[in-house]
Formats: sequence, C-alpha cells, structure tokens
Amino acid sequence: MPPTPRPLRKLGFLTIGLFDEADPRRGHEDTLDLITLGEQLGFDSAWLRHRHLQYGISSPLTVLAAAGQRTSRIQLGTAVTPLGWENPLRLAEDLATVDLLSGGRLNPGFSVGPPTHYEHVRGALYPDTGDREDFGQGRAERLLALVRGEDASDFAGTEGIEVYSRRVQPHSPGLADRLWYGAGSLRSARWAGEHGLNLLTSSVVKPEPATPAPATPVPDFAEIQAEQIRAFRAHHPDGERARVSQGLVVIPTDSATPEQRAKYHAYALARTPRTLAPQGPAGLLFAPDLVGSSEELAERLHAHAGYREVDEVAFALPFSFDPEDYVQILTDLATHLGPALGWSPSAPPGTDR
Repeated sequence: MPPTPRPLRKLGFLTIGLFDEADPRRGHEDTLDLITLGEQLGFDSAWLRHRHLQYGISSPLTVLAAAGQRTSRIQLGTAVTPLGWENPLRLAEDLATVDLLSGGRLNPGFSVGPPTHYEHVRGALYPDTGDREDFGQGRAERLLALVRGEDASDFAGTEGIEVYSRRVQPHSPGLADRLWYGAGSLRSARWAGEHGLNLLTSSVVKPEPATPAPATPVPDFAEIQAEQIRAFRAHHPDGERARVSQGLVVIPTDSATPEQRAKYHAYALARTPRTLAPQGPAGLLFAPDLVGSSEELAERLHAHAGYREVDEVAFALPFSFDPEDYVQILTDLATHLGPALGWSPSAPPGTDR
C-alpha cells in the first residue's frame, strides 16, 4: 500500500439515466443536461452505464454522440458495455464514429459474459446462434483487434464505383489507447493488464477462494480491490503508469437540504445489508455507499486501500434520485470533495486558463 494516497488527478461521474416509460425523452434530456453541467463544473469525465430491457439508457453511444455535440472538453465514457449484447465489428464502427464526432473524447469501457437473463432474451438476441456465441474474452479480443485497425475482411479494392477497405471504417487513431475493461476479479484484472487496457473498478469485487477459510466471515472489500489493481499493473506494459479508475457510490452532503440528507442516508442504509456478506453463487462483495460531508468522505477515502492505489475516479450517482439531487451532488463533488482530495477542476470551455 502506498504510504500516502495519490493526489486525485481526474474526477468523473457515472449515471444510468433513468426515465419514465411514458416520457422517455425527458430522462435522456436530463442526462444530457447533467453531462453539460459536469463540463461546466470542470469534471474530467462523464460515464454512462447500459440498461438493456430496463428503464435506463440502453444505447449510451447514441446519447454520448449527442453529448459530444453539446460539450467540447469533457471525456465521454461507457462503464461498461456488456459485449454479450454486441457484435464486435458493428460496435467498432460505432465507437470510431462517435469518437471522431466528439473530437477524440470517447472512452469505451466494456466487459464480457453472457447477457443478463440470457435464457429469456436469447430467442430475440441470437435466435439462430444462441448456443454457439462466445461470451468470453475471445469476444473482447475481436473488438480490440478491430478498434486497433487489424483486418476485418480479406478483401479490399474497387468494384465499379464502390471502394472497400480491409479494416473497419472509419478508423479513429488513438481510440485503442482509451479502451477500458471493467474487471471485478483477479483473473480479469490480470487479463486487462496483459492486453494493455485501462482498468475500471467499481463497487463490486469477486474475492479469490481462501485456503484456509478466513477467520472473519466477510473479506475486506478495499484490500481485495487494491490487490486486483496491483495485479493489473504488474501485468501491464506501462506498469505503475497504467491507468485505473475507481467507481464507488460517493454522496457529499455539504450543500444538501435536510430533506436531501435524510433521503441519501436512507438510500445508503437500505443498501447496507448487501455489504455485510458475500452475495450470490459467485460470492460477490459490495462496497458500502459513502454519504457525508466532504471532510468526512475525504477521510474515509484516504483510508480505503483501493482508493489509495488510484488517481482517477468516476463516482457513481445513485440510481433513483431526482435531477435536483444530482445537481447538488455534482456541485459538491466539484467544489468541495474534489479539492479536498487534491483535485483541481479543468478550465470551463471558452476560457484560456
């Protein structure tokens, strides 16, 4: 563990963009307004999370394409795109297109594994190939190769007035260096390092089996996350310079109203039971949500073993709050907590600072 926390270099936020089924445009517009506010406040990045067959953003790249036209500086990411729902070649085309339109600001994060509730959606998603689809890291390797400009076809040339390329078009130079992998296990963290990716960590980790069994019933989330980050860097060509971003739920209350503070604490309390024991067949561990003043939050983060390994964060916004709550949280993150962690906001668009 580093003797002191690294000064926070990059501050971002993550949202899923909830909407009312009766008025889906409003939720999407609220998300775009939030990204615009984030840029105005000096945030370095804004990230969208996929929600397929739910009432959250199902097409983050489409929304980020719109966000790219409303902003000029803030980095735009997906955290994360589940590749089980995607064709790597088509996704590579979309990623390059949005990256070019945004001026090289796209940071695509992705993960592998079968789609959620696959047994229920397979007939609509892969009716003819459902039992043959590769949902492992081979699917990710296909995406990496295509984004990096390797051949997608063994044919190139001209047929009549049509001109064909071997590689995905458009090709966006530099995009491959901004690919992120969402990892929650030691194995996946090592894989991300070996393939030269950036690493996204979140509020969920998968502990390694302990032999003998640990004396305490719940392994330490922060220590497990720190171990995964160290393993990632140990296998990455850039070593200690390899980029890692942490994504805990962090809710500052500096300017919150009494009603907002009560709501935030109730939200965190309702989610606390899942942090008290490993969850599900995989024994996943969830980090507690952090709620409090920026002074309190900075102290807790500085003591967090996982946080002490990073100098970038994309704090996750709670799923079910109101737009005015997100405005207050983002404002406090940028004006109170960020500076308390050693971060300085980026210059607003249109300034010379």
